Amino acid sequence: NKLIYQMGTGEADLALPAALMVQEDVDGIDINMGCPKKFSVSGGMGSALLSDVNRACKIIRTLRENLTIPVSAKIRLLKTNDDTIEFVLALVRAGANAITIHAREVGDESQKPAKWDRLVELVQALKKYDEIKKIPIILNGDLYTRKDMIQMKRKCGADGVMLARPALYNTSLFCKPSPPKNNTSSENEDCTKEDEEQYSYKSKLLKSKTSVVQDYINHAVRYQTNSKNVKYVVCEMMNNRRAPTKLTPFLTHNFQGGQTIDKVCKTRSLADLCHLWGVKEEDAMQVASSDKVEQPAGEHRYDDRYFLEYNGFQKERIQHLTTTEEEKKENNDNGGEESNHSSSQLSSLKESAISENTNILKQKEGTSDSIVPSGKRKNDDESDGQNQSLVAAAEDVTKRPKIQ
Repeated sequence: NKLIYQMGTGEADLALPAALMVQEDVDGIDINMGCPKKFSVSGGMGSALLSDVNRACKIIRTLRENLTIPVSAKIRLLKTNDDTIEFVLALVRAGANAITIHAREVGDESQKPAKWDRLVELVQALKKYDEIKKIPIILNGDLYTRKDMIQMKRKCGADGVMLARPALYNTSLFCKPSPPKNNTSSENEDCTKEDEEQYSYKSKLLKSKTSVVQDYINHAVRYQTNSKNVKYVVCEMMNNRRAPTKLTPFLTHNFQGGQTIDKVCKTRSLADLCHLWGVKEEDAMQVASSDKVEQPAGEHRYDDRYFLEYNGFQKERIQHLTTTEEEKKENNDNGGEESNHSSSQLSSLKESAISENTNILKQKEGTSDSIVPSGKRKNDDESDGQNQSLVAAAEDVTKRPKIQ
C-alpha cells in the first residue's frame, strides 16, 4: 500500500518545508491544483494555480529537486482542451511524476455531471505526446462504480483513477474481485457486459453502509480522533448533497440500526457514537475521558446546525459579516484594505448561500426534516503564524525521528 500526502500550497518556498517534514513517512507528494473553494484560492492555492502556470511549475520543480519521493499534481479541466494540454505539458517538463485530471472546470457545480466526454478526448490527445506516454494520467470525477472506472480507463487509455466523494459514500468501493481463472491480473479489464454487472451500484463486492461507518468509527477510536471531526465525516457519509443529481437515486442510505444525521448530531463523544452505531463501547471508553478536552479559545467550532438548520445558520453568518463590515468601515484608518477584504468575504458568502439554497436536500426522520446543504463549511480565519511555524519546524526536520 502507498500513502500519498496531498498538499494545498501556493508558494514553492512554503511547500518545501512542509514536504520535508513528511517525506520520510509518505510515499509521494501530490499538489492540489484543483480546489475551487474560497479558503484555498484566496491563499493562491488550489485552482488559483491553474491561471499561473509559472508558479505552479516552480512548486513542482522545487519539490522534485529537493525530495527523494515522487511529486504529482491534481488539476481541473481548463477552458479548452488545448489550454489543458499546455498546462499538463508544462507540469511534466517541470518534473511532475504523475497528473490527475478532474473532469470539471472551475465553477462547475458538483451536482452536475462530470464532463467525461471532454476528459476522454483530452487524455487520448495527451497520450500522443512522447513525454506523456511514460507519465501516469489519472482520472477523477463521478466514478462511483468499478464498472465506470473500467469503462473510462478503456475509452481513453488512462493509467488509473482517483476517488473522493465516491470513497466517502462507500469506502468498500476499493474492494477488488478475485482474479479471473484465465487472467493473472486482479481485475479483468476486458470483462463482458454481463461480467461488468458485478461492478455496478449493487455489486456484491460492496459492504453495507452500516458496516462501513462502523469500520470508520473503529479506526477513529483506535487513533483517538476528535469526536467533532468524526461526527462531521459520518454525517458526510450519510447524505448525497455533493453527488450529481442524476446519480442520487442509485446512492441509497439504508442503516440497519435506524441511524440518522439528527441522531449523529446529538452525540457528544466517541462513546456516544459507538453506542449509536453498535461499536464495542469498551474500545471507546479507553479514549472517552481524553475526548472531552475543553476547546481552546479561538478554535474552530463544530456546529450541528450546519446539517440540521442550514438556512438559519447561513443567514446568521451573513448577518455577522455585515455587522463586522460596517464596524470596520467606521474604524478603518488603513485606506480601506480591511473593509474591502470583509466586503469580498461577505459577497463570496452570499453567492455561496444562493448556490447552497438551490441544492438543499431533505433527509426525513419521522415527521421532521433534516436540511442538508450542498456546500461545506470552512473556517474563514486562517492563522497567520502557521507558515512561520512550519518553516521553523522544517529547519530541524533531519533531526525528527521517523513516525512508526
